Amino acid sequence: MNNTASATLTKKTTTEETLLAPRFYTTDFEAVANMDISSQEEELKAMIAEMRTDYNRDHFVRDEEFQQSWEHIDEHTREVFIDFLERSCTSEFSGFLLFKELSRKIKDRNPILAEIFHLMARDEARHAGFLNKAMADFKITLDLGYLTKHRTYTFFKPEWVIYAVYLSEKIGYWRYILMYRHLEQHQEYQFYPLFKMFESWCQDENRHGDIFKALLRSQPEMWNNWKAKLWAKFFLLSVFATHTLTVHERADFYRAIGLDPQEYDRQVIRKTNETSARAFPVTLNVEHPQFFPKLERCAQRNQALKAIEGSNSPKFVKFCRKLPLITGIFTDLLSLYLIPAQDAESLRGTVL
Repeated sequence: MNNTASATLTKKTTTEETLLAPRFYTTDFEAVANMDISSQEEELKAMIAEMRTDYNRDHFVRDEEFQQSWEHIDEHTREVFIDFLERSCTSEFSGFLLFKELSRKIKDRNPILAEIFHLMARDEARHAGFLNKAMADFKITLDLGYLTKHRTYTFFKPEWVIYAVYLSEKIGYWRYILMYRHLEQHQEYQFYPLFKMFESWCQDENRHGDIFKALLRSQPEMWNNWKAKLWAKFFLLSVFATHTLTVHERADFYRAIGLDPQEYDRQVIRKTNETSARAFPVTLNVEHPQFFPKLERCAQRNQALKAIEGSNSPKFVKFCRKLPLITGIFTDLLSLYLIPAQDAESLRGTVL
């Protein structure tokens, strides 16, 4: 990140690969092509009609407000903001690649799903491109073509993709809309014009989440049995734990825009958990007295793990120091998973 003040544009061909870094996914395209979506076909067709209209096509325009120098932003704020842009760009580009490949591989077998994945890929590409141009304002960009060919791809079964992407899009909605509402009220923290676009941005995220909700509800085995309840709990906890660790790891960015990282993280999780009741058979009991304290303790341990990894200690010493921290994280997450879930059926009709 120390090249951002240079007069020359730096093109990155790698991104940090950690447990919390956005990942690139592939899946079983044949299984997706064979999915029976008949129970949700009309809803999906209505979503396609809406997305064809592309209400946001003129909302992501780099107007004159972008045409200025950003050297006045202090170095630390620049650094944490660039990190935010890079992670966000990588995440959006990952979604674009997955949706584009899904559309291409199934277009002759399942034209409805193929078109809807094509339209979502369009949105994700627009987001990734806009974020990369924002990074260029700070003299750095990601070489997205290089990442496409050289990034490690993780295989996820179609049902895992549906659970994970649904939650990713919905938590993305709440992250962006809460940030937008905060900055709308506290414009002294709105140091870059991208923030003003987060309302339109989050509407794309919300729409994508609704599409994956329809896909999930079209597959009865993903919501009407005990296995589905266990998987729903697993993905909810995984996404919430990742969010907490990421927010606390990058707390300086949230402080730079006037947000309290802990309160912001808790609000995002609460809202996403409520929203997930529309799709999942269960939600987590996030109001359990141990829920947030244990997640935040995991975040503290994660910070300690990073400090150990960055030290000059021998590998064996690092391992010995890390082991109790890793064990503690696993134990806390397991105990959170074992907290009885809430029946989502009783919550439907009262959430966004």
